[in-house]
Amino acid sequence: MKILVVGGGTGGTIVANNLARRLSAEIRARKVRLTMLSASDRHMYQPGLLYVAFGQMTPDQLYRDQASLLESNIDFHVDPAVTFDLDKRKVVTKSGKTHEYDILVMATGSRIVPEQIPGLAEGAHTFYSEEGALKMFRRLREIEEGTVAVVVGVPHKCPIAPVELIFSLHDYFKSRGIRDKIKIKYHYPIGRLHTIQNVAVWAKPEFERMGIEHETLFNVKEVDVENKIVRSEEGTETQYDMLIAIPPHRGMEAIEKNGLGDGGWIPTDRYKLTMNGHDNVYVLGDTTNLPVSKTGSAAHFQAEVVSENIASIVKIGIPVRDYDGKVYCFIEAGHDRATYAMFDYLNPPDLKSPSKPMHWFKMAYNQMYWTSVRGLL
Repeated sequence: MKILVVGGGTGGTIVANNLARRLSAEIRARKVRLTMLSASDRHMYQPGLLYVAFGQMTPDQLYRDQASLLESNIDFHVDPAVTFDLDKRKVVTKSGKTHEYDILVMATGSRIVPEQIPGLAEGAHTFYSEEGALKMFRRLREIEEGTVAVVVGVPHKCPIAPVELIFSLHDYFKSRGIRDKIKIKYHYPIGRLHTIQNVAVWAKPEFERMGIEHETLFNVKEVDVENKIVRSEEGTETQYDMLIAIPPHRGMEAIEKNGLGDGGWIPTDRYKLTMNGHDNVYVLGDTTNLPVSKTGSAAHFQAEVVSENIASIVKIGIPVRDYDGKVYCFIEAGHDRATYAMFDYLNPPDLKSPSKPMHWFKMAYNQMYWTSVRGLL
């Protein structure tokens, strides 16, 4: 049996490593061949980009060699997939090589598309790329006074990021002794401070404590770079001295070009994690169109279900688990405090009061991630 994993991010790496261990005997006996295709030979810890944007980490701390994170019985290729023929069970890569499969795992991730909003790419800072995070940090070091506006594009990965950004900005300007000279204004596209109701309820008094101005129902229409004005679809506008954007996201171009999903998001069974109409194609992480957060933790929980089910199919012919929508998100809350949101399809998050122990747990997880992505945690 040929198992092909496309994508070397969090979800794809955990699936491949779990399968490599669960099916080690079958791989040794050459009954199973496990192959991974990745677009890069480096693996990035993406949540670390926010720390880079505030000078708390350097970019080199975010990376490991992808091969070093993989079990030795995985056939690893740095050769991104370009064409998918799901009927013939074939994937063609950028180099022109064809990979046949019996089971396909799609973990291709997502990309930022700030160019969809006029002026956003030119006028706004963002921390969703290494280059953007470094540029944002340089600007944060320079600014002495004025308005820092935060806007949120949709859809976007890591839905907690806008809230964490506000806490980080408040603490950063306070540490520089200029918080009283900086107005921070938060804009959000729906009628409350966050899409998750319990997070919005928790965040409101925290924002008031920090003196954060906010405007809801603000969907970004355009950025007037020359006059430093951001305008909404609803007809309002904000003047800024520094604009920070959570940029809108789409699925990867290869998914769109192959017509596999609207906006690059593949239609996915919410429990089986299979592509609608293709029971031998599994989808996880940012690639899905599921109504759960596009985060590393969601990819992690999904990867455990996918790998267990594929291993079970190889061994006994049927899958054994359903995905329940589980997500776990740390939330930095300033002053070395953090809380978390854990939820699934049936249970909304019940946020606890922020604490220092939870902050240190998050800091520890920044290092534990490398063990986690190997499927050992």
